[in-house]
Amino acid sequence: MTTRSWLSLYALLIRTSIKSRMQYKFNFILASFLAALIQISEFLMVAIVLYKFGAIQGWSMHEIAYLFAIMTLSKTLYRTFGDEVHHLEKYLVNGELDQLLTRPMPVLLALMPQKFRIMLGEVLQGGFLLWWSLHGMMAAGQVGWSAVPQSLYIIVTGAVILFSIGLATATFGFWTTRITELQNLTEDAARTAAQYPLTLYPKWMSSILLIIVPVGLVNYIPSLYILRGELGVWVLPALAGAALLCLGISLKFWQFGLTKYQSTGS
Repeated sequence: MTTRSWLSLYALLIRTSIKSRMQYKFNFILASFLAALIQISEFLMVAIVLYKFGAIQGWSMHEIAYLFAIMTLSKTLYRTFGDEVHHLEKYLVNGELDQLLTRPMPVLLALMPQKFRIMLGEVLQGGFLLWWSLHGMMAAGQVGWSAVPQSLYIIVTGAVILFSIGLATATFGFWTTRITELQNLTEDAARTAAQYPLTLYPKWMSSILLIIVPVGLVNYIPSLYILRGELGVWVLPALAGAALLCLGISLKFWQFGLTKYQSTGS
C-alpha cells in the first residue's frame, strides 16, 4: 500500500474510534470538564506563590503560564493521536499486540488509533492559559503578534518530541513488559519538571531534561527566543530538526524492539 493509502486507513480508524466514544456524550462532557478543572487547579497553586513573590528566578507569572500552556497543548496533541503508545503495557501483558501483528499494516499505525481521545478539557485549559499569558505579555509590550504563530509552531514540534519520548519509553516494554514506572520517570516526572524554567534545577538535571529526555526542547528553549529574544531565530528551524531527529531515533528503536517481542502465547 502507498503512504496515502496508509493515511486514509489511519483516518478511517480514527473516525471509527470517535464514533464509538461519542455514544456516551454526557460522560465525555463531564470528563472534559473535570480534566480542565484539574489542570487549572494545578497552575493556580503555582500562581498563588507567584502572586505573593512576584517571579521565580526572574520568570513572571505570564511566562510560567506560557510554559505550562505549551507543555499542556503539546502533550494533548501527542496523546490525542498516540495515546495507545502510552498504554502499550496492557497490549504486552494481555497478548493484545498479537492481534495487531496479524493485521496487514504497520503495527504502530494499527496501535495508535485504537482508542482515539478527544481531550477537550486539556485543550480548554491549555488554550486559556496560552491566551491569557500572551495577552498579558502583549499588553506589557514584551511580545508581539508574531508570538502567536510561533507558539502554534512549537506546540507541533513539542508534540513530536513528546511522542518520540513516549514511543522510546514504550519500546523498552519489549524487554521488560512492565513500563509504568519508567513512564512515570521519562514522561510524567520529566514533563512536570519542564513546566518550570530549567534554571531552577542543578546543571546535571537540566542537562538530562535537554539531552537525555529532551522535554526542555518542548517549551523552555523556544520560550527563551519567543518571550525574551535570546538565542536567535535559528532556534525555530533547529527545533524542527531536533523533533525529526528524535522521531527518527525512536522509530528505529521501535522497529528493533519489535524484533525482540515474544508473544504471551495466550
